[in-house]
Amino acid sequence: MPAGTSVPAVTDPATRTTIDDLLAGARAGLDRVGPREALAAMGAGALLLDVRSESQRAAGGVVAGSICFARNVLEWRCDPVSEGHDERIADLGQQLIVMCDAGYQSSLAAATLQQLGFARATDLAGGFQAWLAAGLPVDSS
Repeated sequence: MPAGTSVPAVTDPATRTTIDDLLAGARAGLDRVGPREALAAMGAGALLLDVRSESQRAAGGVVAGSICFARNVLEWRCDPVSEGHDERIADLGQQLIVMCDAGYQSSLAAATLQQLGFARATDLAGGFQAWLAAGLPVDSS
């Protein structure tokens, strides 16, 4: 948006998009996976991208083999043409599973990764908390 311009305010609440609308739209395009499905997918070559905060990882631990990115840099680390691209994300056909703490911001992030061309991007339903509830292994950070 050019400097000096602003986004017009939505004055009619009935026409406003809510976060619930955005979340439902994002999830409609995802083939979300549960914790055990995510673990199996990792065994078959999928990458688990952990976007939880550093303090959440310090408090709860990390999933072995996951790649940790701050949420605010995820798209730059994944986009192959970005100067900040991480070479571990090698191919647009690779399955990427985004994990946050509870499975909300990961849905929005995975939908964005699909827009960047990662057709197999999805998220972990229930996030790290679902991973823990399933009794799956966690390494202390």
